[in-house]
Amino acid sequence: MALVGYEIEKQRIEDKIREIQAVLKGKAVFSSASALPKPAGGKRVLSAAARKRISLAQKKRWAAHRKGANIAKEA
Repeated sequence: MALVGYEIEKQRIEDKIREIQAVLKGKAVFSSASALPKPAGGKRVLSAAARKRISLAQKKRWAAHRKGANIAKEA
């Protein structure tokens, strides 16, 4: 079982070596690691209504938290 991890790591290292050698020779090489799709970046946009719902929910949580702290302080 432990050899599986080493074999995967060895494959990654070999891919990286091939990439570096190709760059030194001036060739473009696509390895399995570089062929992975990159996650779509960008900023997520929330509507005004969604921001308001989130704000109200957070205010409700904080009110409950403060109420619990008040009860503990009095006891």
